[in-house]
Amino acid sequence: MVIVLLANGFEELEAITPVDVLRRHNIDVRTVSVTGEKLITGTHGIQVAADLLSTDVPMGEVDMLVLPGGMPGVKNLDASPVTQSFIDATLRNGGHLAAICAAPSIFGRHGMLTNIKATCFPGFEGDLLNAIVTDRDVVTDGVFTTARDYKSATAFAEELIRICVAMGIEPKDESEVIEEAK
Repeated sequence: MVIVLLANGFEELEAITPVDVLRRHNIDVRTVSVTGEKLITGTHGIQVAADLLSTDVPMGEVDMLVLPGGMPGVKNLDASPVTQSFIDATLRNGGHLAAICAAPSIFGRHGMLTNIKATCFPGFEGDLLNAIVTDRDVVTDGVFTTARDYKSATAFAEELIRICVAMGIEPKDESEVIEEAK
């Protein structure tokens, strides 16, 4: 299962584009609230109902974790202990970590990007501690995929599909994905 974590202040395009594109390819992707409430408000005032609360997710089934950018969404994700729990579970499961815009800074500040090629929104490079910082729109290195900003959201989503296929994450039957998302 692919999980997109949502905190208040998330960047709407960076969260919804991967969800939309992955669902179009019948990949099991769920939006998950870290706030304890299903209704989350994005940085531009758009409200989204998360598919699940963090307490509803079977941690052993998380294959990929996606962190959208946006402010103060990234600060709220980083402040939530739920985020680190999902990072740890994803790594225990042999999964993949992905972040876009300012969100790669979460991995960087936690010392996870040492000698890893990574990109982020301009101005957050200093938070990518010991990373090999690039100015590419989307970068995958090992278990990490990072992307620059909302303009790279579609390319980011397409890279996540490529990774899902490489990891053997099987597409679900379309009706099953739609029914489970309800």
